[in-house]
Amino acid sequence: MAVQRGSDYTRTIDDVVEAHRVALQALNHRIHSNPELCYEEFMAHDACVEFLTKAGCKVTPHAYGLSTSFEAEYSQGTGGRIIVLNAEYDALPGIGHACGHNLIGVGSIAAFLSAVAQLKASNVAGTVRVLGTPAEEGGGGKVALIKKGAYESVDACIMAHPAPLRLNYPIPYVGNIYVPHNAISKFQIKFKGQNAHAAADPWNGRNALDAVVMAYSAIGLLRQQTEDDCRMHGVIVNGGLKQNIIPDLTVLDYAVRAPSLGKLQAVKTRVIDCCEGAAKAAGCTVEFVDTITCADVRPNKAICSVIKEESDKLGYPLLCDFNFPRNPASTDQGNVTYITPGLQFIYGIPADEGCFNHTIGFHTSSGTEEAFDRTLTIAKIMAATVWKILSNDEVALAMKEEFEADKAEREANGEKEGEDAIISRWIIKANGTDSVGKCCCSQNQS
Repeated sequence: MAVQRGSDYTRTIDDVVEAHRVALQALNHRIHSNPELCYEEFMAHDACVEFLTKAGCKVTPHAYGLSTSFEAEYSQGTGGRIIVLNAEYDALPGIGHACGHNLIGVGSIAAFLSAVAQLKASNVAGTVRVLGTPAEEGGGGKVALIKKGAYESVDACIMAHPAPLRLNYPIPYVGNIYVPHNAISKFQIKFKGQNAHAAADPWNGRNALDAVVMAYSAIGLLRQQTEDDCRMHGVIVNGGLKQNIIPDLTVLDYAVRAPSLGKLQAVKTRVIDCCEGAAKAAGCTVEFVDTITCADVRPNKAICSVIKEESDKLGYPLLCDFNFPRNPASTDQGNVTYITPGLQFIYGIPADEGCFNHTIGFHTSSGTEEAFDRTLTIAKIMAATVWKILSNDEVALAMKEEFEADKAEREANGEKEGEDAIISRWIIKANGTDSVGKCCCSQNQS
């Protein structure tokens, strides 16, 4: 698709992105060819730091105490706004870059370089950052960065995510700007029973596998009484050691999703009830351990409108429908949108039929030249959006007022990102014993 050139600032942005095209393509190939799992993105971290350093940027490796995070920044003047572009680069086990995070990282770096060039060409005060955010796939890297203060005093945060072209939006659109995502809570459920010989004296055992089976079945039955916008899914990660030993320890790995933190907690409580009932029926005890909670993504409509305007200028049609159905997937970018205006918008890349995100086919798609080309176009749109927020007081005010109104509504509903929102307490009633259980968020950091 031919992309148009427009005003002075879009020409500057276009020129800078194109000047770095070859180097960006090499960076993209390097990350895509060497997929690394959450908090193990050492090569990707080093490659991004090396690239930005060679481009003349001020870079902080291992930013905020995370070994695979980095931050590059350019600032001029005083009193200006601070805009962050999030860069992801982690992969999935067994299927590589099947969510296209190589493109996310390279796209945000390209947007950063071109936004910086435009800022330097002006007399506008402001700061642009690209923040390396590891471990989106299950590690909650942005949650860890929030706790470390990475988004303090930030005025907006932007990123874009690839998906199969026209997955859920019509021709002629090649992406979707306003995309709310569900909140998610991930946790483990550990059942503890008593070993016994499965043939000689099973009556002396307390079968933790029976507890898992009953819990899994009860949660499955619960789905009928759960609204369509919620999800519950899990796997048995430990079902026992041997068929002739009554299992004394079994483990479920579960996730619950819902449109808001409040609804998420309500559904999660029902899941916990299922597990407690199963434990009591099997004569076992049960323990719950949270691993990560991601808030729902709340896209800032004022930022969405700017992205729409800038994409239209380039002749790159992105859908922007504030009534568009919610994406049932989840991301730690949601936590960021709870503390600063932001969003994660979707853009299409060519993919064979059936090759959705989190399939091996999408790993192949995210490494194609056309996927890279489309990512650079999205980078130009992001850079133009960053410039508008930095330079246009009306845009910045609309963005901030919308965020503050949404924040007030959330807090009135008892939904607040942070420790209070992601710690749950309940009474564990199993095997005739009452005890207080507590689950708290930990990010599984390396």
